[in-house]
Amino acid sequence: MGLQLTVPGLAEVRRRAGAGLFSRVAGPSGAEDRDRIHLASGERWFAPDRPIRRVHADAAMFVGGLRALLLQSLHPLAMAAVAAHSGYRGDPWGRLQRTSLFLAVTTFGTAEDAQRAVQRVRGVHERVRGIAPDGRPYRASDPHLVRWVHIAEVDSFLRCYQRYGERPLSDAECDGYVADAARVAIALGVADPPRTRAELSEQLAAYRPELAGTREAREAARFLLVHPPLPLVVRPPYAVLAATAVASLPSWARWPLRLPYLPVAEMTAVRLAGHGLVAGIRWAMAGPD
Repeated sequence: MGLQLTVPGLAEVRRRAGAGLFSRVAGPSGAEDRDRIHLASGERWFAPDRPIRRVHADAAMFVGGLRALLLQSLHPLAMAAVAAHSGYRGDPWGRLQRTSLFLAVTTFGTAEDAQRAVQRVRGVHERVRGIAPDGRPYRASDPHLVRWVHIAEVDSFLRCYQRYGERPLSDAECDGYVADAARVAIALGVADPPRTRAELSEQLAAYRPELAGTREAREAARFLLVHPPLPLVVRPPYAVLAATAVASLPSWARWPLRLPYLPVAEMTAVRLAGHGLVAGIRWAMAGPD
């Protein structure tokens, strides 16, 4: 009798948790978008066995996405564009949902839908321009800035998947993931995106002299990590997500954003908590067995 009562209760918890997460990430039209992306017939950019599909379908993307935002904020011109034009404070969930939809369409959607999604993003980028607080002009369509955003995402998604993903990639598959992601970067206007992990590391290192912890970047980090617009009930698991994302950043990225570096705790308690959180998200999002 106890088992009969417990299992339905667990299924309901799973259903509610999965529905809540999905609505936050995908938005009110999430179910319709999901069906259109996955059920539409037509050629795709990536075959079902490609590494990008495995990485982008995994719950480790929650950690990788937050890490990517923190890393991207270190480029003063990219951060100036975000602060002035993205509306991340006024509509953070809308921005997350638009980004999630773009990733889903380009990874899993038809080639035609993927190209349309890219063209929409390029159109938005063309309109985003201004003057950074340090007096330098910026354009979101600048291929150099687009490449920075790209490599910060690819590095974050891949590293977090390798640490927290359900089935980590082999060395060859890691290179395959970077090459897959380059297909999207080229469509967005990046002339020479990395195609292997070695090239990814080289390009990331080449940007480091340009990076800095500006006031806008530190404010964005505080907003994302300390003051997210979330109900109190989900603040504890989000705190684990935030700690896990910070712990996955390289040490050189911490100080400019005034983020702590606690290697012993990060290698033990934070990593263990991160594995538990990602497994819990994966369980909730998987739906009923």
